[in-house]
Amino acid sequence: MATKPPAGDPVQDAPQVEPAPHSAAGLPAVAHSLRMAQQQMGVRRTARTLLKVNQKDGFDCPGCAWPEGDKRHTAEFCENGAKAVAEEATLRRVTPDFFAAHPLADLAARSGYWLGQQGRITQPMYLPEGADRYEAVTWERAFAVIAEELRALASPDEALFYTSGRTSNEAAFLLQLFAREFGTNNLPDCSNMCHESSGSALTETIGVGKGSVSLEDLHHADLIIVAGQNPGTNHPRMLSALEKAKSAGAKIISVNPLPEAGLERFKNPQTPHGMIKGTALNDLFLQIRIGGDQALFRLLNKLILETEGAVDETFVAAHTHGYEEFAAAAAEADWEQTLAATGLERTAIEEALAMVLASERTIVCWAMGLTQHKHSVPTIREVVNFLLLRGNIGRTGAGVCPVRGHSNVQGDRTMGIFERPSTAFLDALDKEFSITSPRHHGYDVVRSIRALRDGDAKVFFAMGGNFVSASPDTHVTEAAMRNARLTVHVSTKLNRSHTVTGARALILPTLGRTDKDIQAGGKQFVTVEDSMSMVHASRGNLTPASPHLLSEPAIVARLARTVLGPASTTPWEEFEKDYATIRDRISRVVPGFENFNQRVAHPGGFTLPHAPRDSRRFPTATGKANFTAAPVEFPELPEGRLLLQTLRSHDQYNTTIYGLDDRYRGIKGGRRVVLVHPDDATALGLTDGAYTDLVSEWKDGTERRAPGFRVVHYPTARGCAAAYYPETNVLVPLDSTADTSNTPASKSVVIRFENTR
Repeated sequence: MATKPPAGDPVQDAPQVEPAPHSAAGLPAVAHSLRMAQQQMGVRRTARTLLKVNQKDGFDCPGCAWPEGDKRHTAEFCENGAKAVAEEATLRRVTPDFFAAHPLADLAARSGYWLGQQGRITQPMYLPEGADRYEAVTWERAFAVIAEELRALASPDEALFYTSGRTSNEAAFLLQLFAREFGTNNLPDCSNMCHESSGSALTETIGVGKGSVSLEDLHHADLIIVAGQNPGTNHPRMLSALEKAKSAGAKIISVNPLPEAGLERFKNPQTPHGMIKGTALNDLFLQIRIGGDQALFRLLNKLILETEGAVDETFVAAHTHGYEEFAAAAAEADWEQTLAATGLERTAIEEALAMVLASERTIVCWAMGLTQHKHSVPTIREVVNFLLLRGNIGRTGAGVCPVRGHSNVQGDRTMGIFERPSTAFLDALDKEFSITSPRHHGYDVVRSIRALRDGDAKVFFAMGGNFVSASPDTHVTEAAMRNARLTVHVSTKLNRSHTVTGARALILPTLGRTDKDIQAGGKQFVTVEDSMSMVHASRGNLTPASPHLLSEPAIVARLARTVLGPASTTPWEEFEKDYATIRDRISRVVPGFENFNQRVAHPGGFTLPHAPRDSRRFPTATGKANFTAAPVEFPELPEGRLLLQTLRSHDQYNTTIYGLDDRYRGIKGGRRVVLVHPDDATALGLTDGAYTDLVSEWKDGTERRAPGFRVVHYPTARGCAAAYYPETNVLVPLDSTADTSNTPASKSVVIRFENTR
């Protein structure tokens, strides 16, 4: 049966460490999934709910954006997916009595883990100016408070409308429509903090800011390179695709500063062989130094150019631009610089080259390990160069594969959640709704925080997510949020952002993916887009946690009616009653969604067009795929310092903390650990089990400190360290961002160690 939430925060003073395993999934994953699900949902609800996850007639997992194949397993979910569903479908409830018993100061002192474990929020909650705790409020009063603050702004650009990747296509489309009808393009979203670098690089080079491969492409690849990504924790169902590719003869190279259990051996719980023995996935592990990926791919490109017959000259001549300038830059790559930047042995790079040259169909997958550095955009451009050289875009079994982290983060961008929208999108939106959208660019996440800090933004509205915990430079971000007149969060559960408020604050409880959605027009469904541009329906099957909840589309529609009033001719009430009417409008505004309602009715949905993949057509400024020739960059490390990457534990998803263990790294009972190579630790006087403060160093001279971390001797790349976020987001300077994309550089933070004890 389901258990009660913890009454107090668990003590994390002494995390235990044991040797890390060398395989992922298998029986331990099954047991852990079921145990956590039953704690939150009970036995019967667990079975009823998990059997609907990622099914064609069920709901899309609220976790990652990995796609499903046409044929589905009965249990079409992974361990972390089960945890995500259990957290949302929990039987635990947060009622007004809870808020009456817990003043804001008490909640602010609690951990994110404790807050999330309390359960689903059941009623709208309001923190009046000067009050010490939230109180229950009607929906009508909540919308009136928001309207009052929005109407009092000197400019619509003093409002910020943030979107989390869990938001459905329908809700995202309505939110951006409301924001633009209100008069602003301030639509920051979680993409700004993760794959913005991918979108920036891909849009420039191939003309589409999305991946170019399908699930079937992975199954037909000769070589798959997984760079800066840990699928075993962040996208566990990807391991099944890699296993299938291996069975068809594919080779796999992983490029990462840390060894990851999931890429060493995958014990597929769907098969007896998988449960007992599993499949070794890695053929070659390149344990690269943090930030050395651009140098690696640049040297590989030079070596390809020097190999007779290795370049697909027909493809390059017919479909690319800028080859000569790129080739000249690549010729300047040298072994000495590359070995220094990467920390790799020459023989390992030569082995990788041999695998590349033997492959006729190559895919490169990546995630945050490539996107969160100052030089992330040129790094991803270099990956594109690598693929273009051998014609590995626009054919079966080949292409770019940025693996998105949240279930509809890609769809939200497709729906117009973007602070820098294209003129074509705004023209189509204005024509459809007879409005005049603003044409100047809005704020992304980093610029939004600056605007709040500087008093240039006064109202913050978040559609899902945990903005405070997800953002960099925690103290700066929290001070900026407290500078707002009003903070509003559309949420299913409590998180840290609800405790860091403006002068006034609202929590608006919403339906989750697992919940039935009944409106005046009958039972509704929403849609999502996965990491490979598949759009499909999601239908919840559970009775909502409270009769007081509203769906995300309903919240936006009612807010828009309240704020915009009768002057708006947009049929907001109609949109709330029947989401098919929203999809009809999307079909006339967003390319690729023609006949949306008819196509999404097909089980499994439909695939959006992708010109480079579908026809080797590249909608760039040159009309071709663009080679680029940026200078090679990599982080320089001062003496006595290490380069820190922030990462997830296996018991978390983004900022949601499911537990205090990291089974795949041998960590139990605590999260304040820092992983350091034993040789680096010895040189720095850091004994295993010692406690130390992490202090980041950046050019602004500001001290940023994360105290009380247990040192764990761990086989990281030399010169590198790793620790979990959000605890280490305090170390990431707000202004330390990727060039072009402005993504926080959370994967390359220079740190020193102090107060070791």
